Amino acid sequence: MANLTRDLFIGLSNNKLLNTNAKKWGFRLGAEKFVAGTNIESVIEVVKELNSKGISATLDNLGEFVADKSEAGMAKDEIIQLLETIHNENLDCHVSVKLTQLGLDIERDFCIENMKEILDRAYEYDIFINIDMEKYLHYEKTLDVLHILRKQYTNVGTVIQSYLYRAEEDLEKLKDVRIRLVKGAYKESEDVAYQSKEEIDRNFIVMAKDRLLGDTFTSIATHDHNIINELKQFIEENQISKDKFEFQMLYGFRTEMHDGLAEEGYNFCTYIPFGNDWFGYFMRRLAERPQNMNLVLKDTFYTKDNKLKKEPIIAGMLAISTVILLSKCNKKKKD
Repeated sequence: MANLTRDLFIGLSNNKLLNTNAKKWGFRLGAEKFVAGTNIESVIEVVKELNSKGISATLDNLGEFVADKSEAGMAKDEIIQLLETIHNENLDCHVSVKLTQLGLDIERDFCIENMKEILDRAYEYDIFINIDMEKYLHYEKTLDVLHILRKQYTNVGTVIQSYLYRAEEDLEKLKDVRIRLVKGAYKESEDVAYQSKEEIDRNFIVMAKDRLLGDTFTSIATHDHNIINELKQFIEENQISKDKFEFQMLYGFRTEMHDGLAEEGYNFCTYIPFGNDWFGYFMRRLAERPQNMNLVLKDTFYTKDNKLKKEPIIAGMLAISTVILLSKCNKKKKD
């Protein structure tokens, strides 16, 4: 049942019509709990509050289904504006970008030129740029672009997903590159990725320990307290400097652990998404944690004072389809 629920939300995240309509709705379905606003001004206030607690941040100006150069150019300009704001506000913050948002599916060289403009400004301001990893369809292309950019820039790194069979091999090739290590948020074929939580977790721990014993800074991105506790013990046993790594979690998830790890003296970074293009990101977060589905139902049909409200038809369809699918899953389980 859990896998079917996850598949549903992943499917919704890939639905272009839903993503397009979501931009018109404004925040719905509880998304404000995990997306820190729709503009730079709102997200900067969030970063300032985190910085006051000794927590750094990485910002992701959300964007999906970019199909023309003008849209990709606008995304590039918004990211450069974000860099200028981070610099002017003197924030402890770096930026995460997606290559598809910058034109990877349109033309590789065009995407690379957009990235070079971003990296030139980021280098001027001493800001790190992390290239987010997307679906496996873009995996090889992303690594190719990173390799090209690394010939000229040192302030750029990427993400390795522990659910991929090839992740450990690729991590070794990137031993001199700053990496964010994650489990993986997309549905991938068993031809390229582990399917069970146990295998994904095991690979994550192996790779995290390998990076911790190396010399290059690593962002260890997980909400799993069991994994974090195992790594903390490993760090202590091997007398690993806390300057070599940071723990990283998503905005809105397990916030008590954010504060706790920072208070223990660990470097901690919160991944903060923002922008109008919030729907796909939010659906992937629900896929990772389907129990948050109650947020979808409550926010779709009820106001804050629990009164029934009229929502966009498509939002209602989303919630209803979720309930129908889960009912079928429950019936199959009983049968």
